[in-house]
Amino acid sequence: VQLQASGGGLVQAGGSLRLSCLASGFPLEHYALAWFRQAAGTEREGVASISSSSSDSYYRDSVKGRFTVSRDNAKNTGYLEMDSLKPEDTAVYYCAVRPRYQYSSRDLRESEYSFWGQGTLVTVSS
Repeated sequence: VQLQASGGGLVQAGGSLRLSCLASGFPLEHYALAWFRQAAGTEREGVASISSSSSDSYYRDSVKGRFTVSRDNAKNTGYLEMDSLKPEDTAVYYCAVRPRYQYSSRDLRESEYSFWGQGTLVTVSS
């Protein structure tokens, strides 16, 4: 049972990256999904979340209009499309899940997400 985040890398400011979060050993459709990030020397912060059915999503203000969270339950995979990247988006990005019945779109507290994948590093150069 695991979540595996991938797709990070080095990109220039203004560029794009697409992160993936592959769930193994359990049906992702039973869970809400969120993306978090942690820059060096800072606390981890919530970036975006999406309900199990994709009917609801939420973004932190700093990424609204630039990032898009999505999922393909048939592929057991969640995504974070990141466009117009800025140097301040540089961080290790994590995906995490919580049971779908517990989902509250605006609640991006770490403590509410019970299962986490390893991170993938995104570096945006200026």
